[in-house]
Amino acid sequence: MEKLLKEHETLFTIVLIMIYVIVNSYIMQNFGTSSYQSVIINTTLSILLVLLVILLKRVEFYGITNPNHTEKFIYFIPLFIISLFNLRRGIHINNSTSEMIFHILTMINIGFLEEMLFRGFLFKMMAKDNIQSAIIVSSITFGIGHIVNLLNGAELVQTLLQVCYAIAIGYMLVMIFYKSKSIIPCIIFHAVFNSLTIFATGSSNIIDSVILIAMCLVYTLYINKKIKA
Repeated sequence: MEKLLKEHETLFTIVLIMIYVIVNSYIMQNFGTSSYQSVIINTTLSILLVLLVILLKRVEFYGITNPNHTEKFIYFIPLFIISLFNLRRGIHINNSTSEMIFHILTMINIGFLEEMLFRGFLFKMMAKDNIQSAIIVSSITFGIGHIVNLLNGAELVQTLLQVCYAIAIGYMLVMIFYKSKSIIPCIIFHAVFNSLTIFATGSSNIIDSVILIAMCLVYTLYINKKIKA
């Protein structure tokens, strides 16, 4: 398996991402995020991905380890603040307890899967040749990947706004991964940010998206200036 990965790492990574996108598009179209089916399928994908990483002996390589320089990252406090952005207008509870639990569990899995695929497999695969290209591709691919939400019934404007701020978030997260050598803060942020959408009031507009993008870029610029890889 290790030899196969080294010989066909690009194809291997693309296939993994495509499988994830296809499976989750099907899940969103048929079950949504707040169903036990979503939890079961995404948990299964997460377990399979963990087993694959262990089999490849790349646990630490893909950043499943404690982060370096936590004090220089200001203990990731800005990341925590950004993760609460979806609650900017207050908390709205309009779902059953089971729906909220299923949504949160689904988003924990999605946070893990997307970080491992886009920050772990994709970034690390490209970084061995060119760090800058790896950062750019990982960020943009992660953002553009949200365009599939159109297939799940999302509105065009909302989806385009999501693509824009997802690119900024992707850039911030890939820099955190690159500089801290750990994917764990990225997974936690991603899971919390997505989980809180079920409690959000209203949808994002252009101003909200600009504010979110600015917050991500400011923290990323700080990281770039203060922390050496």
